[in-house]
Amino acid sequence: MAVKTNALRLIESAGIGFDAFEYDISDGMIDAVSIARKIGRSSEEVFKTLVTEDPHHEHFVFVIPACAELDLKKAAKAAGKKSIDLIPSKQLLGLTGYIHGGCSPVGMKKAFPTFIDETAILYETICVSGGRVGLNIAIAPEDLAGVTAAEFLDLTK
Repeated sequence: MAVKTNALRLIESAGIGFDAFEYDISDGMIDAVSIARKIGRSSEEVFKTLVTEDPHHEHFVFVIPACAELDLKKAAKAAGKKSIDLIPSKQLLGLTGYIHGGCSPVGMKKAFPTFIDETAILYETICVSGGRVGLNIAIAPEDLAGVTAAEFLDLTK
């Protein structure tokens, strides 16, 4: 692996074990379901990172299975807000330091309140972005929650 990302540096400095998976992006298929197929994992084990905003411009991070859809009502309740919406992709880089398709829940520019779908605890490891397009990591859900100060909740439709 040529380049270490913020996510990898933080996970390594915390002494957390992980496996890295690089995958081909030349076909342009960088959605989480396609990534699951490319790295040989089920779409229930590969999680996508979604960044949201409430009407007062507070931000929250949700980590959910590739095959699932974020339930915005459940997300708002988890965040203790009346409503919440996904941020536009064009805001992602400036806010998190990551681009669409390479957004890791670990190592964002600022630590935002983070929530992981409770189905993660069904697996020994889950896969999330390693901080760049073409890189995913397998990490124990409890370790991911620890390094991101996340809670496990029911977040999907």
